Amino acid sequence: MLGWALTFFVIAIIAAIFGFGGIATAASGIAQFLFFVFVVLFVISLIAGLVGRSGGR
Repeated sequence: MLGWALTFFVIAIIAAIFGFGGIATAASGIAQFLFFVFVVLFVISLIAGLVGRSGGR
């Protein structure tokens, strides 16, 4: 998922360089959304791993 966010970020940068404002805005919005989804899933898996580890003692 982080790879997709980076891909859309690169697309946004390239589109901004060439002056395609609408495409750059859309790609950066998608990249932001995917990045935050990735962060939320990472935090959830981190918490689940800590809870699972402490419960087995």
